[in-house]
Amino acid sequence: MKATILHNPRCSKSREALALLTQAGADVTVIEYLKTPPTAGELARLYARAGLSPREGLRKAETEAKELLNADDATILAAMVANPILIERPLVETPNGVVIGRPPEAVQGLL
Repeated sequence: MKATILHNPRCSKSREALALLTQAGADVTVIEYLKTPPTAGELARLYARAGLSPREGLRKAETEAKELLNADDATILAAMVANPILIERPLVETPNGVVIGRPPEAVQGLL
């Protein structure tokens, strides 16, 4: 099975989700989203497929996220593209769907 993960190698949850995908035998494409941020359109597609709003995909622990809590979706997506640390990680896509891998075991539902 093919899988794509928006991954931050410095994040333990992201590393755990990647390990689960690899152990399951998935053919994983790893995108280090801090180096190669997705477009607003790609993020919108992923969140729609996951049944999430961009606000639900916002990494609220980041200082910059606090000013976006009442923003509209387009503003949140633009902020995520400009400052990808605002994207909650890891974001995993397989043919079975999209999830935010928090907790990492959430990716098992996609396998």
